[in-house]
Amino acid sequence: QIIEIARVQLSKVLAPQTQKHGVFMDVLGMGVLITGESGLGKSELALELITRGHGLIADDVVDFIRVAPDAIEGRCPPLLQNLLEVRGLGLLDIRTIFGETSVRRKMRLKLIVHLIRRSVIDELERLPLEAMSEDIMGLPIRKVVIPVAAGRNLAVLTEAAVRNTVLSLRGIDTMQEFVQRQHAAMNSTPPTEPQK
Repeated sequence: QIIEIARVQLSKVLAPQTQKHGVFMDVLGMGVLITGESGLGKSELALELITRGHGLIADDVVDFIRVAPDAIEGRCPPLLQNLLEVRGLGLLDIRTIFGETSVRRKMRLKLIVHLIRRSVIDELERLPLEAMSEDIMGLPIRKVVIPVAAGRNLAVLTEAAVRNTVLSLRGIDTMQEFVQRQHAAMNSTPPTEPQK
Protein backbone atom coordinates (compact mmCIF):
# COMPACT_ATOMS: atom_id res chain seq x y z
CA GLN A 1 0.00 0.00 0.00
CA ILE A 2 2.84 2.38 0.82
CA ILE A 3 4.48 1.71 -2.57
CA GLU A 4 1.18 2.32 -4.36
CA ILE A 5 0.57 5.62 -2.53
CA ALA A 6 4.18 6.71 -3.18
CA ARG A 7 3.82 5.84 -6.90
CA VAL A 8 0.68 7.97 -7.22
CA GLN A 9 2.22 10.91 -5.34
CA LEU A 10 5.47 10.76 -7.34
CA SER A 11 3.58 10.62 -10.65
CA LYS A 12 1.72 13.82 -9.65
CA VAL A 13 4.88 15.63 -8.50
CA LEU A 14 6.94 14.63 -11.55
CA ALA A 15 4.18 15.10 -14.15
CA PRO A 16 4.82 17.78 -16.83
CA GLN A 17 3.14 21.08 -15.93
CA THR A 18 2.42 24.35 -17.69
CA GLN A 19 0.27 27.47 -17.32
CA LYS A 20 -2.05 28.92 -19.96
CA HIS A 21 -3.85 32.23 -20.21
CA GLY A 22 -7.60 31.91 -20.65
CA VAL A 23 -10.79 30.81 -18.93
CA PHE A 24 -11.21 27.12 -18.14
CA MET A 25 -14.82 25.91 -17.96
CA ASP A 26 -16.84 22.75 -17.50
CA VAL A 27 -19.34 22.88 -20.39
CA LEU A 28 -21.73 19.93 -20.60
CA GLY A 29 -19.25 17.79 -18.68
CA MET A 30 -16.30 18.66 -20.94
CA GLY A 31 -13.23 20.71 -20.01
CA VAL A 32 -13.14 23.74 -22.34
CA LEU A 33 -10.35 26.34 -22.43
CA ILE A 34 -11.53 29.71 -23.81
CA THR A 35 -8.62 31.69 -25.28
CA GLY A 36 -8.17 34.87 -27.32
CA GLU A 37 -6.82 38.40 -27.22
CA SER A 38 -7.43 40.60 -24.21
CA GLY A 39 -10.73 42.49 -24.43
CA LEU A 40 -12.54 40.02 -26.71
CA GLY A 41 -15.02 38.98 -24.02
CA LYS A 42 -13.68 35.70 -22.63
CA SER A 43 -14.82 36.46 -19.08
CA GLU A 44 -18.23 37.74 -20.26
CA LEU A 45 -18.67 34.50 -22.22
CA ALA A 46 -17.69 32.52 -19.11
CA LEU A 47 -20.22 34.49 -17.03
CA GLU A 48 -23.00 33.76 -19.52
CA LEU A 49 -22.08 30.06 -19.56
CA ILE A 50 -22.22 30.02 -15.74
CA THR A 51 -25.72 31.53 -15.81
CA ARG A 52 -26.68 28.70 -18.21
CA GLY A 53 -25.66 26.09 -15.63
CA HIS A 54 -22.04 25.37 -16.59
CA GLY A 55 -19.11 25.52 -14.17
CA LEU A 56 -16.03 27.71 -13.71
CA ILE A 57 -12.69 26.08 -13.01
CA ALA A 58 -10.22 28.94 -13.50
CA ASP A 59 -10.08 32.47 -14.90
CA ASP A 60 -7.06 34.27 -16.37
CA VAL A 61 -4.43 31.65 -15.39
CA VAL A 62 -4.94 27.89 -15.62
CA ASP A 63 -2.52 25.27 -14.26
CA PHE A 64 -2.31 22.23 -16.55
CA ILE A 65 -0.76 18.89 -15.59
CA ARG A 66 -0.28 15.94 -17.92
CA VAL A 67 -1.66 13.28 -15.57
CA ALA A 68 -1.52 10.44 -18.13
CA PRO A 69 -0.08 9.85 -21.62
CA ASP A 70 -3.43 10.83 -23.15
CA ALA A 71 -4.84 13.19 -20.51
CA ILE A 72 -4.22 16.78 -19.40
CA GLU A 73 -5.90 18.05 -16.25
CA GLY A 74 -6.55 21.73 -15.55
CA ARG A 75 -7.12 23.42 -12.23
CA CYS A 76 -7.12 26.89 -10.71
CA PRO A 77 -4.18 28.41 -8.83
CA PRO A 78 -5.14 28.78 -5.12
CA LEU A 79 -4.89 32.59 -5.28
CA LEU A 80 -7.62 32.83 -7.95
CA GLN A 81 -9.95 30.12 -6.62
CA ASN A 82 -13.66 30.80 -7.46
CA LEU A 83 -12.86 34.29 -8.86
CA LEU A 84 -13.84 35.73 -12.25
CA GLU A 85 -12.75 39.19 -13.41
CA VAL A 86 -15.31 41.01 -15.58
CA ARG A 87 -14.54 44.44 -17.02
CA GLY A 88 -16.69 47.07 -15.36
CA LEU A 89 -17.67 44.80 -12.47
CA GLY A 90 -14.26 43.84 -11.10
CA LEU A 91 -13.69 40.53 -9.31
CA LEU A 92 -16.72 38.32 -8.79
CA ASP A 93 -16.81 35.44 -6.31
CA ILE A 94 -18.70 32.97 -8.50
CA ARG A 95 -19.18 30.41 -5.73
CA THR A 96 -20.76 32.98 -3.42
CA ILE A 97 -22.98 34.54 -6.12
CA PHE A 98 -24.14 31.42 -7.97
CA GLY A 99 -23.66 28.65 -5.40
CA GLU A 100 -21.60 25.48 -5.00
CA THR A 101 -22.63 23.96 -8.34
CA SER A 102 -21.19 26.91 -10.33
CA VAL A 103 -17.54 25.98 -9.70
CA ARG A 104 -15.41 22.89 -10.28
CA ARG A 105 -12.11 21.91 -8.69
CA LYS A 106 -10.49 20.31 -11.76
CA MET A 107 -11.33 18.99 -15.22
CA ARG A 108 -9.64 17.21 -18.11
CA LEU A 109 -8.92 19.44 -21.09
CA LYS A 110 -10.81 18.23 -24.18
CA LEU A 111 -11.50 21.36 -26.27
CA ILE A 112 -10.02 24.82 -26.93
CA VAL A 113 -12.40 27.58 -28.03
CA HIS A 114 -10.34 30.41 -29.51
CA LEU A 115 -12.04 33.79 -29.97
CA ILE A 116 -10.82 36.07 -32.77
CA ARG A 117 -11.73 39.53 -34.03
CA ARG A 118 -14.04 39.78 -37.02
CA SER A 119 -11.30 41.59 -38.98
CA VAL A 120 -9.39 38.31 -39.47
CA ILE A 121 -12.44 36.22 -40.39
CA ASP A 122 -11.43 36.10 -44.09
CA GLU A 123 -8.35 34.03 -43.19
CA LEU A 124 -10.55 31.14 -41.99
CA GLU A 125 -12.00 28.38 -44.08
CA ARG A 126 -15.78 28.48 -44.02
CA LEU A 127 -16.05 24.68 -44.14
CA PRO A 128 -12.72 23.22 -42.97
CA LEU A 129 -12.31 19.61 -44.11
CA GLU A 130 -9.96 18.72 -41.27
CA ALA A 131 -10.55 19.40 -37.58
CA MET A 132 -8.09 21.86 -36.02
CA SER A 133 -5.98 21.02 -33.00
CA GLU A 134 -3.40 22.70 -30.76
CA ASP A 135 -0.42 21.03 -29.14
CA ILE A 136 -0.47 21.24 -25.34
CA MET A 137 2.48 19.50 -23.67
CA GLY A 138 2.85 17.16 -26.63
CA LEU A 139 -0.82 16.18 -26.77
CA PRO A 140 -3.06 17.41 -29.64
CA ILE A 141 -6.21 19.07 -28.25
CA ARG A 142 -9.18 19.71 -30.54
CA LYS A 143 -9.64 23.43 -31.30
CA VAL A 144 -12.42 25.57 -32.76
CA VAL A 145 -12.11 29.23 -33.76
CA ILE A 146 -15.12 31.51 -33.24
CA PRO A 147 -15.15 35.06 -34.72
CA VAL A 148 -16.53 37.68 -32.33
CA ALA A 149 -19.12 39.99 -33.89
CA ALA A 150 -22.13 42.00 -32.74
CA GLY A 151 -25.25 39.89 -32.44
CA ARG A 152 -23.47 36.52 -32.22
CA ASN A 153 -24.43 34.42 -29.21
CA LEU A 154 -21.03 33.06 -28.18
CA ALA A 155 -22.46 30.91 -25.37
CA VAL A 156 -24.75 29.04 -27.78
CA LEU A 157 -21.89 28.67 -30.28
CA THR A 158 -19.61 27.30 -27.54
CA GLU A 159 -22.25 24.78 -26.45
CA ALA A 160 -22.72 23.72 -30.08
CA ALA A 161 -18.94 23.29 -30.46
CA VAL A 162 -18.90 21.07 -27.36
CA ARG A 163 -21.81 18.96 -28.61
CA ASN A 164 -20.11 18.59 -32.01
CA THR A 165 -16.89 17.53 -30.28
CA VAL A 166 -18.82 14.89 -28.31
CA LEU A 167 -20.20 13.55 -31.60
CA SER A 168 -16.72 13.43 -33.16
CA LEU A 169 -15.38 11.54 -30.13
CA ARG A 170 -18.15 9.00 -30.75
CA GLY A 171 -16.97 8.64 -34.35
CA ILE A 172 -19.60 10.87 -35.99
CA ASP A 173 -18.00 13.36 -38.42
CA THR A 174 -20.67 15.64 -39.90
CA MET A 175 -18.29 17.25 -42.40
CA GLN A 176 -17.08 13.92 -43.79
CA GLU A 177 -20.67 12.67 -44.01
CA PHE A 178 -21.56 15.78 -46.04
CA VAL A 179 -18.55 15.28 -48.35
CA GLN A 180 -19.58 11.66 -48.97
CA ARG A 181 -23.18 12.77 -49.65
CA GLN A 182 -21.88 15.39 -52.09
CA HIS A 183 -19.70 12.84 -53.93
CA ALA A 184 -22.63 10.44 -54.16
CA ALA A 185 -24.82 13.21 -55.62
CA MET A 186 -22.17 14.13 -58.22
CA ASN A 187 -21.57 10.51 -59.23
CA SER A 188 -25.21 9.57 -59.61
CA THR A 189 -26.45 9.69 -63.20
CA PRO A 190 -29.34 12.08 -63.81
CA PRO A 191 -32.61 10.42 -64.78
CA THR A 192 -33.21 10.36 -68.53
CA GLU A 193 -36.20 12.29 -69.78
CA PRO A 194 -38.91 10.20 -71.40
CA GLN A 195 -38.99 10.50 -75.17
CA LYS A 196 -42.02 12.24 -76.70
